[in-house]
Amino acid sequence: MQRNLSAKILALTLTSLVILTGCSKATSESADSTASAEKKGRVCAILPDSSTSPIWENVHRPTLTDGFTNAGYPVDVQNALGDTNKYATIGAQQLASGCAIMLLVDLEGAAIQVAANAKAQGIPVIALDRPLVGTDYFVSYNNYRIGFLQGQSIVDAAKEQGKDLATMNVVYVSGDPTDGTVKYLYQGATDALTAGGLVKPAGETQGTWDGAKAGTYFEQMYTKLKGKVDAVWVANDTNAAAVITILDKYGKKVPVSGQDATDAGLQNVLLGKQSATINTGGNFEPVLAVKVAIEILEGKVPAYTEKQDGIPFIMVEPQVVHADTVKDLIASGQVKVEALCTTDELKAACEKYGVK
Repeated sequence: MQRNLSAKILALTLTSLVILTGCSKATSESADSTASAEKKGRVCAILPDSSTSPIWENVHRPTLTDGFTNAGYPVDVQNALGDTNKYATIGAQQLASGCAIMLLVDLEGAAIQVAANAKAQGIPVIALDRPLVGTDYFVSYNNYRIGFLQGQSIVDAAKEQGKDLATMNVVYVSGDPTDGTVKYLYQGATDALTAGGLVKPAGETQGTWDGAKAGTYFEQMYTKLKGKVDAVWVANDTNAAAVITILDKYGKKVPVSGQDATDAGLQNVLLGKQSATINTGGNFEPVLAVKVAIEILEGKVPAYTEKQDGIPFIMVEPQVVHADTVKDLIASGQVKVEALCTTDELKAACEKYGVK
């Protein structure tokens, strides 16, 4: 009996030693991993909001988080939720906690001071999506090209309808003028429309990224023009959806542009209510931003082909999406069929254009 008890005690002791050794090893590995991550430095990123476009939370946040985490870098991605004061607070908190590099999507100029504070501490800054003075690099889509493709989509739609753009009333619904990309979108669209025969826009609404406001401003312009609206250049899908709601209200369907390849935008494209959308809703931009940031953190110099406002501009080329190419986004996995073909009318459109 005593011998059996001693054997049991010995076995338990050995088991405990194995467990303790295993725990010690795991703890050691965990500590080494944490130390390694801390040694690499923390990546700080600030997104502007969650309302002007779903891409910030649905695409940028997970892509940035996973990209840096998988590369072994601790990362802090926060969203200012459309509040410039909150943006400043987040920036101050992140810098106080320590950042090896910052990625900033500007919000009405709020990122300017955050970038300046980071640079004063010797921290490199990447302006993401929207240009920002005083940064080291700018990673974004070719916004002039986006605007040009938007304008061209209206030109093409007018030609398909056998209409002369020179005689059409085209209304501009632009984005927030504090967003540095807007002037490039505007210029690109204007160049394409002018080349297509447009003399000048019939009216321009106040620029905004707020869909509800965009709809209100457009309806005011629609009323001012007594319903004589033949096409609408719109800077993104969120604003386009608001414009289309007003057009639907008055029983009118005209060429409308957009951007972001949102689910709602793609649905409007499939229904023929939106001429096209520009695919900036994929993860191409944040993936490139992760690559550029890691190169900087590793002491490398990222390659670029041109500068914008004196800042090295690393750009992503945009892709135009028409009704017959929506299926390509399904095939790539960027968009789910279930998110688009939600009503009988949309199911019929999905079938027509091979979206399955």
